[in-house]
Amino acid sequence: MVVAASTSAVALARQLLAILRRDGDRLRRIDDYLHGRHADPYMPPQADDEYRLLARRAVSNWMPLLVGTPAQALYIDGHRAGSGTDTSTEPDSATPEWEHWQRSRLDARQAAVYRGALTYGHAFTVTERNRTGTIVTKGLSALKTSALYEDPAHDDTPYAALTVTTWPKDDQPGVARLWDAKREYAVSFLSLDDEKSIRVQGGSVHGASECPVTRFAAYVDLEGRTLGVIEPMIALQDRINQTVFDLLLAQSYGSTKVRTVTGMAPPVQRNPETGEPVLDEQGNPIPLRINHNSRRFLFAEDPDVRFGSLDETPLQGFIESIDMSIRHLSALAQVPPHHLLGQIANLSAEALQAAETALSRKIAEFRTSFGESWERVFRLAAELAGNVSSAEDYRGEVVWRDMESRSLAQAADALGKLREQLGIPERGLWRRVPGVTQTELEDWEQMREDDDSVAQLAGALTRATPEAAAPIEKAVA
Repeated sequence: MVVAASTSAVALARQLLAILRRDGDRLRRIDDYLHGRHADPYMPPQADDEYRLLARRAVSNWMPLLVGTPAQALYIDGHRAGSGTDTSTEPDSATPEWEHWQRSRLDARQAAVYRGALTYGHAFTVTERNRTGTIVTKGLSALKTSALYEDPAHDDTPYAALTVTTWPKDDQPGVARLWDAKREYAVSFLSLDDEKSIRVQGGSVHGASECPVTRFAAYVDLEGRTLGVIEPMIALQDRINQTVFDLLLAQSYGSTKVRTVTGMAPPVQRNPETGEPVLDEQGNPIPLRINHNSRRFLFAEDPDVRFGSLDETPLQGFIESIDMSIRHLSALAQVPPHHLLGQIANLSAEALQAAETALSRKIAEFRTSFGESWERVFRLAAELAGNVSSAEDYRGEVVWRDMESRSLAQAADALGKLREQLGIPERGLWRRVPGVTQTELEDWEQMREDDDSVAQLAGALTRATPEAAAPIEKAVA
């Protein structure tokens, strides 16, 4: 059965908006925990304002650190075209892919895509022509974007995607953009729950042979479900908040000694004229407030009066419990304990490297997943630009910056051994230098070519006129 384009687009819009409705509560809960809006710790039903103030202060938000630690190690510094393309001999910054990267200002904007994928489990980008005709790629939030896949576990190309640009407000309908394999449509809706209010306007051809939206997923299982780094840690975060809350309660109400006295009645208010005790509404004498502090002494004339004290509540157990929970968080999230606890004293370089092994493996997994997504983005941009060879380049790859913490001396020693013992060319090791950028690599390349040209000229002059070559070599030097 052949379905009209408009009807098919409406059906796609309904499915995609239904996905946003289904996942909305879960994603908003993750967003709340990222921004410190956590569930309140347990407290008695009759808790007063003081209790609730302590509950608010008990929130210790570790979630941004779980997202930021791997995200700060994800930085693309170049693109290497696959062999067989027309640009295989050009420097990385001269390839069409890298030019598209720079036009889209993804040097800075790539971090938002990684953080979104790590937070919610997935994020999206769309590659398209802007109003000026320039092909750009920009990120799309998982809170506003959904996509449909025939096989969500294995397909990297959705057959439809939708992103909300304006949510409904008052009487104004929401607005969204819908893409399928050939066209882009404008969608309006009154609410995610009202399927009958969905309207789709006639679409325009977007220019690509497939849906221009690309998914960036942190973890994907064989059911096609995505998972970020925050959702599995929510229960542990709540446990930390509860322990901190209990610590604050003990610190506020039980961390000081309590002085006690028995066998002595407190002084009461008396009528200055009659000397009779002043009674409250229940007929009980109203006691006087005793101004007692560390500078005052209590004494009694009656020998039966006994003074004593109640010991303070020890806080060390709460502190150790918080420390244990943070270590559990470190193990489950694969973040080194010294990143969370700040304890790096007396750790050798080998110990630090061993502690970060799990984090390095985790980052390597993210680089593999995100790298494949960026390669699809580059192929989409090349297709929109009419570059056939780059659009079919499935052997190209992105170049990730080496973000491991090691000294320049250690790197130089290791690179020297790789060259001498394994025979790896010098230029093949340049990218391994810590902190080197693509611009510096191109400068080194140009300097090497200039030095080679001067050396060839000096060698030719030496062979032709050995007597006159010496002054020329000195002048060149």
